[in-house]
Amino acid sequence: MTTPVLVLHGGAGVLADRSYEREIAHLTDLANRTRAALMAGQSALDAVVEAVVDLEASGLYVAGKGSAPNAAGRYELDAAVMDGSTRNAGAVSALTGFLSPIRAARAVMEKTPHVLLAGKGAEAFAEKAGLAQVEDPDSYYNSAADPDPRPIPTGTVGAVALDLQGRLAAATSTGGTLNKVWGRVGDTPIIGSGTWADERVAVSCTGQGEFFMRANAAADVSARVKYAGRPLAEAVEGALSDVARLGGEGGLIAVDASGAVTAQFNSPGMKRAIVHSDGRIDVRMS
Repeated sequence: MTTPVLVLHGGAGVLADRSYEREIAHLTDLANRTRAALMAGQSALDAVVEAVVDLEASGLYVAGKGSAPNAAGRYELDAAVMDGSTRNAGAVSALTGFLSPIRAARAVMEKTPHVLLAGKGAEAFAEKAGLAQVEDPDSYYNSAADPDPRPIPTGTVGAVALDLQGRLAAATSTGGTLNKVWGRVGDTPIIGSGTWADERVAVSCTGQGEFFMRANAAADVSARVKYAGRPLAEAVEGALSDVARLGGEGGLIAVDASGAVTAQFNSPGMKRAIVHSDGRIDVRMS
């Protein structure tokens, strides 16, 4: 049997003059709980989805409850999940009115022959699937987005895991960038750009999504492992360098089938928790 490993992220970018005590405490607790579940036999797929559900519900990150409104004052959310053992995937984009976009993404994967549903179609599907809805957006959402002068602010959550059976999975969810253009979709729900899992690696990205899309960053990690024979850390470094070469910033978390873990970024910090194969948990902001 394989020893489980796990990496969580609460988004790229931190402020030097702000305390992140709540985020550190939350990520530490969530990492411990998710590791315990994996050690008890939970699948990687279940682990990453449930971890992201928790991240969405916390209100501490720019996803789920902590999402930021777009320029029209609407909360349009994106999410994706991928099961590495089957390469089945599901995603939603520009979803409004539902508590957990990642649950909607999983429902797309498991209840339809499709990979990505968007906008009103995603909302109709989520309602038919019986997913929990936001009753009053104005009172529910409490944006966790920090002031950010960049043209494309950042904010996402994600999880990647390897389970006892050697299966890999990745999940990512975002509320998008603060004051984004109505209808804008970033890399998070684009399989291969912001989220990827196969028999080699599981990857979740965070940052300026337009650049991660142009670099196809998440799948690029797997390609570097498969075709160039790179170890995981080098593959992630190369993929992130490609994003930076295009002018983008952010970060990637990844695990591979051997139990290697990495979290790298070129942004001013990245909220993250790494659960190593020996049980050590590292939680860092910068």
